[in-house]
Amino acid sequence: MGQLTLQLPDTLQYQLEGLAQREGVQLSQYIFYILTRQVGTTYVVQVVPSEAIAQQEIDYQNLLQRWRKDTINIPGTVEEILAKREIVEPEPELQPEIIAKLHQLIAHKSQVLKER
Repeated sequence: MGQLTLQLPDTLQYQLEGLAQREGVQLSQYIFYILTRQVGTTYVVQVVPSEAIAQQEIDYQNLLQRWRKDTINIPGTVEEILAKREIVEPEPELQPEIIAKLHQLIAHKSQVLKER
């Protein structure tokens, strides 16, 4: 466990000591408790209603369709982007099969867009 030295204003220290005393614990234990409680409240998991999830999916699909429509209507967009991209070596963690599959998908999508 890490160690931290803290300088507190006297009034705050007296308040914390009083609260710790009322709880029957040491000051360091009480400070640990309130810090843990404060940090824990910032990471609250919220249940998202299924209706909200369904609406998010609809919004995403609409956005995706709009993007595809806009992209298809601009001639040469995909080719321009691909031509400007920086070609780098794949990350060492990627397996050759995955890299080959990605190359196939890019080639297939490029061909499909050219045919439209």
